[in-house]
Amino acid sequence: MDNSLPEKSYLAALALADGLGGVSLARVMRFFDSAAEAWLNGTVNDYLAAGLTMPQAKSVTAHASARRDLPQKLLELCDKRGITLIGIDEELYPRLLKEIYAPPVVLYCRGELRQEDSCLAMVGSRRMTPYGKKAAELIGNGLANAGVTVVSGAAYGIDGASHNGALKSDSGRTIAVLGCGVDVAYPQAHRRLLEEIAERGAVISEYPPGTPPQAAFFPMRNRIIAGMSHGTVVIEAAERSGSLITAELALSEGRDVFAVPGSIFSVTSEGTNRLILQGAKLVRSAADIIAEYPWLQPDNQKKAGGRDGKSAGPQLSSEEQQVYDLLLPDKPLTVDDIIFRLHGRGDASNIAFVLLQLEMKGLIETDANHGYTRNVIC
Repeated sequence: MDNSLPEKSYLAALALADGLGGVSLARVMRFFDSAAEAWLNGTVNDYLAAGLTMPQAKSVTAHASARRDLPQKLLELCDKRGITLIGIDEELYPRLLKEIYAPPVVLYCRGELRQEDSCLAMVGSRRMTPYGKKAAELIGNGLANAGVTVVSGAAYGIDGASHNGALKSDSGRTIAVLGCGVDVAYPQAHRRLLEEIAERGAVISEYPPGTPPQAAFFPMRNRIIAGMSHGTVVIEAAERSGSLITAELALSEGRDVFAVPGSIFSVTSEGTNRLILQGAKLVRSAADIIAEYPWLQPDNQKKAGGRDGKSAGPQLSSEEQQVYDLLLPDKPLTVDDIIFRLHGRGDASNIAFVLLQLEMKGLIETDANHGYTRNVIC
């Protein structure tokens, strides 16, 4: 076997050696002229001279010896599954990610990474409240409208709502960073969402195709989310959560941290409220975030929208307007609640029809308990 394969294929193969992390792999690459030389000719003594421990040196040499054709097989697997392999020295590799401590040496990608993307991360609780869902959708949509690429982890809760908010923008792009292979739908319920993200942005991972999710992979995934973004927005996070780890990673790399405030009585807002106390910028809308980045187009702050989420939409009848004005983004109201609050100002027998019309216009939505909320993305 010769070294005619692209350098990134050898990098990808080396990265799969047990016990060889980003820092140790960087030592290897400083010592050898190329990843191909390390893979094809590296000895235990070479790896020791590169700065690896004896267990690491034995592990990587055994790995390369036993799986000599792995670089070729990785390329073939990516080609078969429509996945792009991107090496750290390639133009498509995210510029900001390259600057972090121990960046991944390769990325696997479904969709399209763009070097010109201006990325902001959005993270939060898997157990989001209606308030958190609306906030994530509103801010994700506002950022996308302003030309920002929203980066998140495609998990349940705030991650998914952030991606969905970005995708509701006509030109919105979003990137999902996974703790498994990019061809693995995790969680399963987000299979269709991941397909949409790949169509309108990118699904990326440092793990090869077919890799199942493992708990240890997700903290590593978080460093990519924070690392490729100018800042991280946290929406609903308990005192101890992966979202706060992502925020800490962002801070350690000198990136901005933003937090959406929540109720002092909500467990899911304890982490975000504490972040604000510690100096994270309080944000109410995408416009508050865009204002921190003067290099974005000046008119993008207006495109980002205000905190009420209102925009020019369908014309409403007087009855529709009355009902719409009663509804809130984060507190579902039942039909009985709405009738009570109208206080005889409308025809109670017609409320169900009015709600149906508003729902068909995309202005409101209903939950499993038949509670209605205002859709902040109009």
